[in-house]
Amino acid sequence: MNSGNPSMSITERDELAVQHVPLVAHLVRETMARVPSYMDRNDLHSAGLLALVHAARAFDPDRGVPFAGYASTRIRGALVDELRSVDWASRSVRRRAREIEAARARLAATLGQFPDDAAVAEALGLRPEEVCRTDSEVARATVLTLDAGPNDGIIEQLAGRGLGPEDEVLRGERVRYLAAAVAELPERLQHVVRGYFLEERPMAELAAELGVTESRISQLRAEALVLLRDALAEAFDPHLAQPHPNPNGVAARRRLAYTKAVAASYAAQRNLPSTRAHASLSSTA
Repeated sequence: MNSGNPSMSITERDELAVQHVPLVAHLVRETMARVPSYMDRNDLHSAGLLALVHAARAFDPDRGVPFAGYASTRIRGALVDELRSVDWASRSVRRRAREIEAARARLAATLGQFPDDAAVAEALGLRPEEVCRTDSEVARATVLTLDAGPNDGIIEQLAGRGLGPEDEVLRGERVRYLAAAVAELPERLQHVVRGYFLEERPMAELAAELGVTESRISQLRAEALVLLRDALAEAFDPHLAQPHPNPNGVAARRRLAYTKAVAASYAAQRNLPSTRAHASLSSTA
């Protein structure tokens, strides 16, 4: 292992790492707030600590860069690598998914409505089946299990286990907001989300129920996930919220109306006694 600047002894570097262990905890907590609940906090913490030790051994104080800033970059990189190592979707799938999402946003701004898979495929020079398959792979990798069964509420299924008090509160807030976001989806989108994610039913079955094609179910599912993601980003990570390419268009106004409805519904739920709020969430499953 590179010992960095010889002016610092190994003991001094080890002490530097020990002093900054809370930095790892902070960065892991920050990361856990943005990833699915199946991620293992201990794995991320271990990766962060190892990166901290490497940073301490490679740190050169003569460059005038504060160690905290230098170490943060190394730790964040290690956390990203750890997340990628357990990502069920390959990098090529993630890259294709980003291209599809960007194309959907452009077409939505142009058409004034959410485009179907055929339109997205044509814009990208793909086949509609490729768009549908990519959406399916990414959706499965998201592990968006909203409910385990008719007797389990959304909160119990999504709330993280073994979290500290601060993280437990934040996770609970996100779960309750997600429940409100699902409840505010248009009826057909909500039907697809519950059928596909909660009940794990095949798209063919949902398509037959709604009298549409499987490609249309894929489109509805993608549209629902975009709305859910936007609602959560607006509430918890506004700096991550993506501005609409045509803010004055019909699609942008619909998204704004939806996020406002979710916020209002969530605020109303918070004013309810906890038992009544929990009952309301469970009844939507």
